[in-house]
Amino acid sequence: MAEIEAWACVTCGTKVSTSHCPGCGERAIRTRDLGLRHLLLEAFHSVTHVDSRLLRSFRALLFRPGALTTAYLEGPRKPYISPFQLFLIANLLFFAVQSITRDKVFSTPLDSHLQGQDWSEFARGLVANRLAEKHLSLEAYTPVFDHAVAVNARSLVLVMTVPFALLLMLMFLRNSRPFAAHIVFSLHFYAFQLMLLCALLVVLLVQTWLGGSGMPSAGMDTALFAIQLGISAVYLYVAAGKVYGVRRLRQVTTAGALIVAAGCVVLGYRFLLFVVTLYST
Repeated sequence: MAEIEAWACVTCGTKVSTSHCPGCGERAIRTRDLGLRHLLLEAFHSVTHVDSRLLRSFRALLFRPGALTTAYLEGPRKPYISPFQLFLIANLLFFAVQSITRDKVFSTPLDSHLQGQDWSEFARGLVANRLAEKHLSLEAYTPVFDHAVAVNARSLVLVMTVPFALLLMLMFLRNSRPFAAHIVFSLHFYAFQLMLLCALLVVLLVQTWLGGSGMPSAGMDTALFAIQLGISAVYLYVAAGKVYGVRRLRQVTTAGALIVAAGCVVLGYRFLLFVVTLYST
């Protein structure tokens, strides 16, 4: 083995005679480290290392419901990225696909809140009062709201995981799992839903290319919602059995209760976005 010349760590100032500083992990910079070949090799190693964990995590998320949660709670964790990382990446992918397809799933425009939601009558009263306070017309305010609600939808989507995790905690009080375990399950479930929505939006985009009317067609939003919940119910059935150990009839009732709760959470999230956006613009 070649002898390493003593050097001073530029990060922590420690005098060392090894290739890496034992205090902070900094590495001695050699002349060859500044070459293009080393730069390309380092980039290749970094990308392939990240991709292997990322792709392995997404494969498990999409095709092995509950496996990621079980791995995080019981091990092994090393082969996968963290639940928050996975959720945030799924969120970025979802909103990227949504911006390409120009369909709105969570960022419901103002007109829909005023005309097409269960809370529309209540919303019309809130909007009228807000416009009177700001001395604005509905026509002038609508584009401001629609832009802001799209921004808020990206930043607040994590909120959906909390009430779902609280429901899991109540349903499995005797399971003795910490609240963090339910948060992890919820993060993985909503990451799965976001990736499922990506696939459905791509299908709608292809349908539009083939001459279909896409999301604006009558009942398409409802159909998309129903398909999402149906596939997610299968995910929950398998995942709940693997993570919480429920079987047979309880497995079915658990999946049913959770999927109804997931639907309510989506509706609640849309209403929350409406209120937050209305009073922040």
